[in-house]
Amino acid sequence: MTESANPRLIEQLRAVVGPAGLVTQPQAQAAYTRDWLGKWQGQVPVVVRPANTAETAAVVRVCRAEHTPIVTQGGNTGMSGGATPDGSGAQVIVATTRMNRIRAVDSVNNTLTVDAGVVLAHAQQAAREAGRFFPLSLGAEGSCTVGGNLATNAGGIGVLRYGNMRDLVLGLEVVLPDGRIWNGLRGLRKDNTGYDLRGLFVGSEGTLGIITGAVLKLFARPTARATAWVGANDLGALVNLLAGLRARCGERLVAFEMMSAAALALVLAHVADTRAPVAGASAFHALIEFADTESQGLQQMLEDALVQATEDGLVGEGAVVAASQAHAASFWKLREGISQAQVRAGPVVKHDIALPISALPAFVRQADSAVHAATAAAGVAAQVINFGHVGDGNLHYNVLLPAGLAPTAVKENTLRLNRVVHDLVAHYEGSISAEHGVGQLRRDELRRYKSPVEMDLMLAIKRALDPNLIMNPGKLL
Repeated sequence: MTESANPRLIEQLRAVVGPAGLVTQPQAQAAYTRDWLGKWQGQVPVVVRPANTAETAAVVRVCRAEHTPIVTQGGNTGMSGGATPDGSGAQVIVATTRMNRIRAVDSVNNTLTVDAGVVLAHAQQAAREAGRFFPLSLGAEGSCTVGGNLATNAGGIGVLRYGNMRDLVLGLEVVLPDGRIWNGLRGLRKDNTGYDLRGLFVGSEGTLGIITGAVLKLFARPTARATAWVGANDLGALVNLLAGLRARCGERLVAFEMMSAAALALVLAHVADTRAPVAGASAFHALIEFADTESQGLQQMLEDALVQATEDGLVGEGAVVAASQAHAASFWKLREGISQAQVRAGPVVKHDIALPISALPAFVRQADSAVHAATAAAGVAAQVINFGHVGDGNLHYNVLLPAGLAPTAVKENTLRLNRVVHDLVAHYEGSISAEHGVGQLRRDELRRYKSPVEMDLMLAIKRALDPNLIMNPGKLL
């Protein structure tokens, strides 16, 4: 869409951010108006790229006066369509990527203060240069931004030890829907002076305001890692192994990633230069990693723990501890290759769910049975591809449909399987969105699975902060 669509709005925004802060040509807007998965396509008169918090606040005031809805976008790497505009052409995108300053590093307070548009990998690098460690780690860390990570309460592979993004932030700076700036950039670990406003904006997916800055927690930098791959005959054995490792080794356990035999086979078939880490057939596999600031004895601790697990019958067809960094990297390549393999294999019905860890074995048994019954009844040959962060109860419980299945059949089966899986998740008091957010993908389902009281509370907060409903409409709520 061109500038002629809304010239007054465009000129007011140009006065705020200058020509360098506007993207008006459709070809240049394409990277912003389509999500990276290719599921959603929107249309906007303009993409606005403010350079700082003051400009962001002025942009919001213009949009409020013009009754123009705002879709905030960071690196545009989301999985749920939360940062993609609709097709009306009435919304504008406010992209934070020009706000990319490392504002301050405090190695005594162990904090890192950044603009919201800082790429996650750059925040990690800033921490390393200060001799510290920022633990959030995602597959998209080379392009996703801190603001987007906060808006979706991102998780990743370090949640077991360090927590989600909500646990990794001490303070926020937010532009409110009326254009005011809330400066909550306080690096405090104790502050009992009222409501937790910081927690309110984390995970709000741009529906309550625009995060423009953050104070992040830093940690001691691990200097040693030990990595292992194990096979098990059933998921219950892996859950018991996880509990045993936690009890024996404490916070040295930083990752416990699971994949089913079908998930591993898919990677081996579709990702080059991969091979099975252990011989024999196991129904489930786990990638385990220890980390510590003290290297002495770490690998031996992991080996001893796995010897005990083998004696206890928790490890099936063997276990192997990585002998080098390259060996460990080959394990991680298998885990990280699942998404790539799924894309190559055919259409996938994805579920990003969370359950109590103790409920995982029973849930998976029931879900496998229910999914196979549902797909068989529909005359579809489907395969469950189950993997995830078992250490924090987050499963990516996906269903691979046949390649070449008609789009209408894919849609019908997606709706059917979503209901089967999510109803069972609700039965086990889990969550239908563990780390990818609700966005527009799960918005309608959220209303089914959230209690009326919870929905009323969230809507009341939305109306109080954004009475004109201009912040990311059609997402989350």
